[in-house]
Amino acid sequence: MVTDVHAAHEFYASRQGGVAALLLRERLSALWPATPGQSVLGLGYAAPYLRLWRDGARRCVLLTPAQLGAIRWPAGAASLSCSGEEEALPFPDLSFDRILVVHGLEAAENARRLLRELWRVLKDDGRLLVVASNRRGMWAHVDSTPFGQGQPYSPGQIGRLLTAASFRVERRDTALYLPPSNLRLVLRSARVWEKAGRVLMPRLAGVTLTEAAKDAYGAVPVRAPARRRVVFAEAA
Repeated sequence: MVTDVHAAHEFYASRQGGVAALLLRERLSALWPATPGQSVLGLGYAAPYLRLWRDGARRCVLLTPAQLGAIRWPAGAASLSCSGEEEALPFPDLSFDRILVVHGLEAAENARRLLRELWRVLKDDGRLLVVASNRRGMWAHVDSTPFGQGQPYSPGQIGRLLTAASFRVERRDTALYLPPSNLRLVLRSARVWEKAGRVLMPRLAGVTLTEAAKDAYGAVPVRAPARRRVVFAEAA
């Protein structure tokens, strides 16, 4: 999962991070317009994006790596934040209707085991949405942002990982065509870059979005990994 929570927090608090989050939220809301009455899990560093569904969902849970501790939601949020081992998520089987992974797959110690754990806690009719840095995009090669940390993936690589974990790819999308620059002129024209990029250079997006469903013939491992550290933090 994300390797430095503090650096990710500082990035999203910056003008550049705010613009990047805005563009990505627009694509996420197009894929998942609403989640009324559903249970939603955000894994990695998903706080800037879970706000899309927090008010309408029955439950929103934000999970970060155990070694980094739990991230608290902003004041006034009534959702749960926690930390846990990526290979032993602290949730029962079939716990969530929707799972969003942002800055999670790239830094996972074992991506396949992480995906199998997500398969286990996702409901049979649930959906998984993986946001990952595109190895062909510019953002993956700038290590001053969370998108440049860890292992970037091509859409094909993500598809193969999901298939190996008994998921079936349903939809794909892309985002972040603007250059990873702090220049005001670039940031102010972010939507122009997005529209032009989707038409002129679709393979050079900064991130790929892959929605997947559970494969009907998939099966969870017979022996689940031992549960280890779990830290919960209820927001005020």
